[in-house]
Amino acid sequence: RVQLVESGGGSVQAGGSLRLSCTISEVINIWDCMGWFRQAPGMEREGVASFYPARAYRYYSDSVKDRFTISQDNAKNTLDLQMNGLKPEDTAMYYCAAVGPFGCGGTWYVPTKYSIWGQGTQVTVSS
Repeated sequence: RVQLVESGGGSVQAGGSLRLSCTISEVINIWDCMGWFRQAPGMEREGVASFYPARAYRYYSDSVKDRFTISQDNAKNTLDLQMNGLKPEDTAMYYCAAVGPFGCGGTWYVPTKYSIWGQGTQVTVSS
């Protein structure tokens, strides 16, 4: 079974940057969506960004567009999330997810569409 392990979380001040990395234990189907989600205390899990390996398509939520960049490193077999211009409202537990909807498409941001999850990494942004 594929396993996902996130790393790179931490505490930064507003305006700072972090790079999250999700190590994938084995090669997965390039036609399945992969993504990053986040969940703040008392809030629902929300889609942050997704990546469709077969076409290198990227999808972002409006709240992170132009600040975050999702990418895949085939040599390291990781799914990365570069986060710039961090804001206090970005504070949350961040999760990597795999085996999502075929081709990502219009449901990339729906957590129930993904079947494999990592354990999460905490990101805290102070003002």
